[in-house]
Amino acid sequence: MIKLLDIYIIKKFLGTFFFSLLLIISISVVFDISEKLDDFIEKKAPLEAIVFDYYFNFIPYFANLFSPLFVFISVIYFTSKMAYRTEIVAILASGVSFKRFLLPYLIASTVIACLSFYLNNFMIPNANKVRLDFEEAYIRNSPYRNYDRDIHRQITPNDYIYFESYNNISNIGYKFSLETFAETGEMTRKLTSDYIRWDSVKNKWAIHNYYIRDIKEDREVITQGALMDTVMTFSPDEFGKRDNSIESMDYYELNKYIASEKFKGSAQVPFYEIEKYRRGAFPFATFILTLIGVSIASRKVRGGIGLHIGAGLLLSFSYILFMQVSTTFATNAGFSPMIAVWIPNVLYGVIAVLLFRNAPK
Repeated sequence: MIKLLDIYIIKKFLGTFFFSLLLIISISVVFDISEKLDDFIEKKAPLEAIVFDYYFNFIPYFANLFSPLFVFISVIYFTSKMAYRTEIVAILASGVSFKRFLLPYLIASTVIACLSFYLNNFMIPNANKVRLDFEEAYIRNSPYRNYDRDIHRQITPNDYIYFESYNNISNIGYKFSLETFAETGEMTRKLTSDYIRWDSVKNKWAIHNYYIRDIKEDREVITQGALMDTVMTFSPDEFGKRDNSIESMDYYELNKYIASEKFKGSAQVPFYEIEKYRRGAFPFATFILTLIGVSIASRKVRGGIGLHIGAGLLLSFSYILFMQVSTTFATNAGFSPMIAVWIPNVLYGVIAVLLFRNAPK
């Protein structure tokens, strides 16, 4: 049953969290405006687009990005003040157990975690579509260029394509090959070409200087020519997306996109899976950081609030640093993306349990 004490702590928790978040967002917006003002003026961005297309969609993205950090800071701040005024001593002396004392913290954490999960997977991706389009039109100094080399894709269960390089500005792929395999795994056809170009009028690929080997059971048929128009099951859009385009995909779109990229054999799959698992791991971190914050700040120490806030900042920044290091292993060392994303939560979960066991009872 929710008591007056629970309501008091929940109000303190949520009030401090949203106030501190509002404060840092206001500062961030001011710095962002000063940094991008020249771009807005140079590209003649409309004021309405700046306010509603960019900043209205920038604010929830930025707020959610740093929500675990400010959950921790908020818990440390107002719990330290309660400990400094000996309120926690009085609460525990009245017969309230430390576990029961944690209940309102967990309720507030659940509210923030659920809100963060919804923002991460549904609201922010839709907002990012508008924000990223605005950045592409008014902020970025040059269009995206694909610098990938040796591009391999599986476009159907039996067809594989290869580019040495692909220019997404002119939609030309160089040193192209298309290999077709039978169900038994034997190659039945191979097409090679100096380059292919996307014809936006015909919606077809124009294959230049092609050479085709059709492999029969007892012979090979060679065909070559200067130009051939054909339809293939891939489009130039697949090679012209920035890495941050996945930020504009909601939960269902991202899962569908990952499945599609796995089928194609894309080397970028670990990046996409990291984004997927991060959207679940960050909200869960709210509970871990709350437990750590309460366990640290509920003890009255001679250093007062300043010592608690210092320790809290050290732990929160080490968590963010560890998250970055672990995800780097997933992208560059073949580590499992799910394990890489959840390792910080597991490690800091153990730290939270140890601190909880040593907290004042």
